[in-house]
Amino acid sequence: MMTLPVIQPNAKPEGLNALGQPRKPNWLRVKLPVGKEYAKVRNIVDEYKLHTICESGNCPNMGECWGAGTATFMILGNVCTRSCSFCAVATGRPNEYDEDEPRRVAEAIQLMGVKHAVITSVNRDELKDRGAAIWHETVKQVKLMSPTTTIETLIPDVKGTWDALITMISPGQEVVSHNMETVKELYRRVRPQAKYDRSLEQIRRTKEYGQRTKTGIMLGLGETREQVYQAMDDLAANGCDILTLGQYLQPTKMHLEVAEFIHPDLFDHYREEGLRRGIKYVESGPLVRSSYHAERHVNV
Repeated sequence: MMTLPVIQPNAKPEGLNALGQPRKPNWLRVKLPVGKEYAKVRNIVDEYKLHTICESGNCPNMGECWGAGTATFMILGNVCTRSCSFCAVATGRPNEYDEDEPRRVAEAIQLMGVKHAVITSVNRDELKDRGAAIWHETVKQVKLMSPTTTIETLIPDVKGTWDALITMISPGQEVVSHNMETVKELYRRVRPQAKYDRSLEQIRRTKEYGQRTKTGIMLGLGETREQVYQAMDDLAANGCDILTLGQYLQPTKMHLEVAEFIHPDLFDHYREEGLRRGIKYVESGPLVRSSYHAERHVNV
């Protein structure tokens, strides 16, 4: 039986916030985004009429990342066909399909002068190719305009449309990420339109194609340590190279409540466990998100 290290207890309520939920512990408080580089990125995003998951997903690291002149671009619009119970992105019937979007994204990345770009998208289940053609052209255009820029693509669940997956992952990006989001036992509640085993298969097929693979899991939704360990084992068995672990934060009252705030010591423990179980690189901490320190994952 595994001997666990001594780990500090998770946060206890310190009064209630505006949502009527326990206030965030000190380790989850971040500064508001400010500064010249942040303003520069803000202006470029507005000028090119681009969407970023930084804003749509209420990412707590937006100030840090934008201040460093980087951003995660969200293509194929900002309305998702899925209704995941954790996500702040709008849900509905998308009406945006802009064939000029790949060029605008590529030009913005070139203007920002970023060394590493992250691109993601909403789910477009209503499209036969799940948006794969736009995905392929976006990566192609970025590589054409900024040949020294490395790219991570955080792609959605293709619902088993494996031809679309190949189109998405073949234009030359250095990292392909697909987020599991949670442990198997919580899928029905957290990702009701997704399947745990199908997402694992998507990661496995991506690895078999020859790509560097990555995924992310949120903690604090009610998962047990044993369930987290099992997810790590499943990911290692299916060829996942990189794992990010971060604290789930409730975006609105309409979304799942936070079950607990995970202490930084436990995040440290999970990092060591992931490495021990065969995952090559684990980024683990309360404020970690899929794209956090993404530039470090290119050479894993």
